[in-house]
Amino acid sequence: MKKILIIGIGAGNPEYITIQAVNALNKVDVFFLMDKGLGKEKLNHLRKEICERYIVDRNYRVVEALNPEREREGVAYLKAVDNLNAEKQHTFERLISEELEDGQCGAFLVWGDPSLYDSTIRILDAIIQGGRHELHYDVIPGITSIQALTAQHKVPLNNIGRSVEITTGRRLAEGFSGTVDSVVVMLDAENSYKTVVDQNLDIFWGAYLGTPDEILISGKLREVADEIERVRKAAREANGWIMDTYLLKRVARDDGE
Repeated sequence: MKKILIIGIGAGNPEYITIQAVNALNKVDVFFLMDKGLGKEKLNHLRKEICERYIVDRNYRVVEALNPEREREGVAYLKAVDNLNAEKQHTFERLISEELEDGQCGAFLVWGDPSLYDSTIRILDAIIQGGRHELHYDVIPGITSIQALTAQHKVPLNNIGRSVEITTGRRLAEGFSGTVDSVVVMLDAENSYKTVVDQNLDIFWGAYLGTPDEILISGKLREVADEIERVRKAAREANGWIMDTYLLKRVARDDGE
């Protein structure tokens, strides 16, 4: 049987790696790295740096494959995601079949945590359900961008006794929920925080969290929204890509919160 480890490697800082992840790295024979194309070489460079830093006295191979891109035009979002995951599944199956021998251990190094906005678990489940490969996999959790964001801004995620929501920019644009006081927004390509700039909110924004390129901005949303948009645009142009996350919090009321 072939074994796969899905290892969460944190939000960008190699020191975010847990002891459990270090132990897992030292069991791997083959690392599968998905290449996301020009401009995003730093992502796989970090993965390789983590391997070099933490793997001791063990021979391993690195196999890279082109990561499929999601369709952006002419197809509904959920359908595009389904198509993307189907292409990833085909790629994963090929890698596992051609590059990993029975009894060996392979690994996917997942940015952040494998359970948060990542498809690797779902794809491996689909491969196992397909019955063409005899696999077993384990999941090693990682530090998420949310944890890195709140740590760097030195802000608690929730207000006492209040709910937290994790959503996308697309959902935020549909309205800020009236049942929560703290909303974490990920995957926002359209600066959707500007749709709620009229509300009494604080924002804690971060890009390239944990990396040398890290950028942090916080303050009253209405006061810093334009600055975030300007800085975000400049960073994306300079780096060719951007990975950012932000927390919106209702301004605390005078009720002990």
